[in-house]
Amino acid sequence: MPRRAASPPLHFEPLTPARLDLLMAVEQSAYAQPWSRANFVDSMTAGYECRLLLAGPDDLLGYFVAMRGVEEAHLLNLTVAPRHQRQGWAAVLLDALDLWARGQGARWLWLEVRASNLRAQSVYQAHGYRRVGERKGYYPAPGGQREDAIVMSLPL
Repeated sequence: MPRRAASPPLHFEPLTPARLDLLMAVEQSAYAQPWSRANFVDSMTAGYECRLLLAGPDDLLGYFVAMRGVEEAHLLNLTVAPRHQRQGWAAVLLDALDLWARGQGARWLWLEVRASNLRAQSVYQAHGYRRVGERKGYYPAPGGQREDAIVMSLPL
């Protein structure tokens, strides 16, 4: 019987300046309107939770950026690398986010998602998030346009 190759070990680690190039390659491949390097640097400087999920030393599966509030946390960015999408990694990232938020004393998680991103909305709904509102013209869109955001929340 053939032996399967062992999978590289999975681990979370904080985003550091040394990992920014790796993260930016994924961010730019995943979005038409990606966050800038400055957005991530500002997030680290502000003390936001910036976590990377890696397989082995350098295979970035995905990441999230979240900020604490009073009895709540706000998900600012959750990305799965395009070549790893549809494999369940978003759920792993959301579970890690939940654990972190609970550890911070959060009772609610909040997020915005593009109105056109039905796949992400479905992932969030499967995780227990519910639509609670809308923000008109929240996201930049091609051609100088703006796109609405769906606001979702999850009680912890």
